[in-house]
Amino acid sequence: GGPRPLPGQEGSVKVLGALEDGGLVERDPRLSFVPAPPYPPQALELGVPTMQPGEVSFFLAAFPYAYGHPGSREPDVPPEAPLLFEVTLLEVRDGPDPQPLPPAVRLCLGSQRRERGNFHFARGDFAAALRSYRLSLRALDGPATAPPGPEEEEELREQRVKCLNNCAAAELKLGRAEEALAACEAALRISPDNGRALLRRGQLLAEQGRDAEAALVLRRALELDPASKVIHTELSRLAKRQSPASRT
Repeated sequence: GGPRPLPGQEGSVKVLGALEDGGLVERDPRLSFVPAPPYPPQALELGVPTMQPGEVSFFLAAFPYAYGHPGSREPDVPPEAPLLFEVTLLEVRDGPDPQPLPPAVRLCLGSQRRERGNFHFARGDFAAALRSYRLSLRALDGPATAPPGPEEEEELREQRVKCLNNCAAAELKLGRAEEALAACEAALRISPDNGRALLRRGQLLAEQGRDAEAALVLRRALELDPASKVIHTELSRLAKRQSPASRT
């Protein structure tokens, strides 16, 4: 009985997790976390907010909702392993502010969320993919316990750009061109010469009839990848549309 956890509230749960062969790989008598911010495994993020205090639930989690493709818990959790969780919701209370995390943990969480987004995208669930990509960005941009080193900073930057490009792809699948364009532009603010973001931004500008802007962006993309047939095709299409014959 009692209210279910709301976004931002903290839940305390008792968790048991087992492999298909019955091997117990997860045991925590009192795990506390806020369901909304990134926290592995994702099965708890999604499942616990559906519960009421005192309720016991079983979650059968495919590997993207457990420990992902690489496993990340080897040797006790092999790659692509589904898990069965027994979860008891013990308590719900107002959650704390987001906790600072070490840069390496932020990178790990960001990568896990992006992989889950890719899983959803491949299944055609573009709304779920977009949610996972946004969770990934939240992890990558969250507060840190210490400044990242040069290599960590570069990896954080690369992961942000990947996530933003993936957000643009998901937004396009959902028919939201303006949001897709905004995601491309955010990626280019981080990495101005990112070929994927340049190409998609050029295509989106062309679709909006902003041909001059599109041509500039696509020419820059072609400078970076002169052999790209896709970019050549897009520029040819623009040129034909702008030719006098096409306007008569």
